[in-house]
Amino acid sequence: METLKILIQFGGGAELLFDKIKKRNVELPALKKYFPDSQRDNWTIRDLLVWIKENLLKERPELFLQGDSIRPGILVLINDADWELCGELEYELKENDEVMFISTLHGG
Repeated sequence: METLKILIQFGGGAELLFDKIKKRNVELPALKKYFPDSQRDNWTIRDLLVWIKENLLKERPELFLQGDSIRPGILVLINDADWELCGELEYELKENDEVMFISTLHGG
């Protein structure tokens, strides 16, 4: 597979970290082009988070990421299902998948 097309969405305030853009159709390169040392051929959510941090995240990564995962308080949906039901970081992305990140954290 040369590229992988997916839709990434941000909501609940998470979009503020990404130039206020809520929806992005992205085309990921072949995994081994982006991660030459990878032993796998398919993108996972773990790989996607690295790509998002390096290519889309504009400010305050600590509000989106914690270590190599998503910060608590951000709901992740894969094709409208909670990522916990899909395998979380190990979920292998497929063509036309929709990945949504929704912040549930609000200041007061």
